[in-house]
Amino acid sequence: MTEGFPSTHNEAHDSFVGAQAGIIFDSTINNIVPPDASPQKKYEVGVRCLEEGLPGRARELIWDAITHNHDGPQIRFHWALAMLSKRAHHDLSAEERRQLDRTRDVMQGYAEDKDWKPGLQVVFDLLALPGKADSETAAVLKRLRDLAPPQRDLIVHHLDLVLTSRTKATLWAEICELAKAGQFRGDRSRRVRYYFEPDPIGARTRPPEESTAFRHHPRLAAWTGLFVVTAGFLGISAVIAEPLTAIVELLIALGTGFLAARFGQRWWHNKHRLQSKEQELGQASNQEPVPDPAHSPAVPSPASAGGGTLAADGFTSGVRKSFEHYFGTYVPHGCDRPEWLAHTTGIRAVLAAEVAFLYRESRISVDRVNWLIRYLARDAKDRHNNGTLFAHRQQYRTPVTTKLACVPALAVLGLTSLAATATAATGSASALHGLLTFAVFIGAIGSGRRAASVWLHIRSEEQRFAEETQEYHLRMYAREEEFQRWKEQLEAIRPSDAEMEAWLSHDKILFTADVLRHHQLTWYDIIAHTILTTPARPYRRARRRGGPWRYSRYTLRLFLATRNGIREISTVVDFARATRPGEQRTNYRFDAFSSVQVTEDDRIGYEMALLLSNGPARTIRIKDADSHQLEPYENARDLSQINLDAAGFAHTFRLLEGIAADGKAWVERNNADSPPPANSTD
Repeated sequence: MTEGFPSTHNEAHDSFVGAQAGIIFDSTINNIVPPDASPQKKYEVGVRCLEEGLPGRARELIWDAITHNHDGPQIRFHWALAMLSKRAHHDLSAEERRQLDRTRDVMQGYAEDKDWKPGLQVVFDLLALPGKADSETAAVLKRLRDLAPPQRDLIVHHLDLVLTSRTKATLWAEICELAKAGQFRGDRSRRVRYYFEPDPIGARTRPPEESTAFRHHPRLAAWTGLFVVTAGFLGISAVIAEPLTAIVELLIALGTGFLAARFGQRWWHNKHRLQSKEQELGQASNQEPVPDPAHSPAVPSPASAGGGTLAADGFTSGVRKSFEHYFGTYVPHGCDRPEWLAHTTGIRAVLAAEVAFLYRESRISVDRVNWLIRYLARDAKDRHNNGTLFAHRQQYRTPVTTKLACVPALAVLGLTSLAATATAATGSASALHGLLTFAVFIGAIGSGRRAASVWLHIRSEEQRFAEETQEYHLRMYAREEEFQRWKEQLEAIRPSDAEMEAWLSHDKILFTADVLRHHQLTWYDIIAHTILTTPARPYRRARRRGGPWRYSRYTLRLFLATRNGIREISTVVDFARATRPGEQRTNYRFDAFSSVQVTEDDRIGYEMALLLSNGPARTIRIKDADSHQLEPYENARDLSQINLDAAGFAHTFRLLEGIAADGKAWVERNNADSPPPANSTD
């Protein structure tokens, strides 16, 4: 959701309202360096950190590689860029300036090449431009433009804060053109949202309930034994009384009994399975919705590294809402949304209960199972289109032929059994024998009925287990296939951190260009500048393991120090669309800042307070707390530094702190046109 940016704004309203959960995902590319990594590996990771907007980490890794004899013009080129990226001259320590001077001397001993050594030479030429004549500036800019595009673009990007006003003004049109060309490169509008998709959790499906048939075998044996004894007594008595008649009756009874058992078992199984399925649909659709913990007194547990952990009921509620959303998205042709949702109430409830049961103990967010919910919604739509949405009704519908075969067979079996009993009773004139025969007949009916009932249950249970086992394997195969498809698609479409950083850099350049145009300023009017990148609520955030947080909405806050004072211009950027609904502008005199304070809190994060001499303090949220979302191997301090580095905080803080201390005098002696001497500590 994108909210319009108000005309007046104070970041103090961003007081703590609870840490916002985020997504942490795995990637085949990461910046984690094992202790035994080679210098080459450290250099490669350092270059990647530089591309991703983490020059501080890049400096450490590349310098480590250099000190372990992995050296050369290409390595020194990237180290120099890391040393200067997101930093002005006054951000460098005296030792860092001396390191740059030594690198300039070392460079002379490198073998000539066509790309890296000339690029490194241009870096030092640009650093030496302050105070030089226009002709020398023009010559250096010509050498810069003659470089290959990769080296040239890297230099212009990373040396932004150390370029002189003349150099910046000369290159500005080209810089803006490059930003316009790259702002939406790589299908940004479509791909950005996938950065905030969590890694999907693996496929699961509910296994079949274990068969209970074996529990009924003793009962079946007992009732079958009693039936065999009673039926055997009647059969033998009938054969003794009337051999031919009895044999015919017994053969008919056996034949019709076989037919009744065969067709009756199928009918019985279908009837009970259909009832069970329909009852499951009915009970699931009539369940009361689980209360959302956001509206209940209970406080949910803190968000976890997987993108936020919800309480069990909250997870179930989230699963149901997600099912409703995706079933409402995947609507068959010819159905409207309300009709489709009403039609699939029971199916949604059954599927939601299954997903909630399978995943609720994994302590994950619903986002990680949305891939499965989407698949099930699409599958329901497809099955509706091919007429198999309620396939169980067709599968367990008993054919009329089965019923026509079963009912007459049962009727003939009953009549034949009664006739055989009558035949057995005529074997003796004794009234006692007749009564005994009919008593045994009643026993045979009772035991036979019980034996048949237990046998039908056992056969149906065995058949159910076989069917559900087959369905389980088919479902698992389909879900695993969908899981792999989505995982591969997500890996392919998710932007890299380097792409996210490049898009953000283009946004900052174009925002700065719009501000300069609006205020009719040129780089000759700017003494110093800085741009601070902070999250803008509400947002989604995600990061690769070991990387900085990336946000769906940013606040860009540009500070321009001119001869008349300081201009602060801020805007909110919808990162996927690269839109800026509005701006807020504030002007300060140099003496307006009395001090700058930074507060770090494990619960809140980083906040910077601008204490004004003539008004209330301005509080700016630099980053939200993330100690609750640390991976086991991550260090809270290191992660915090990475995020501050990505935000451009160090340069902003030093600039504002210097202005608060010495006002305009500090700015005038610490700008790109008059850098401090090599041994300066200011």
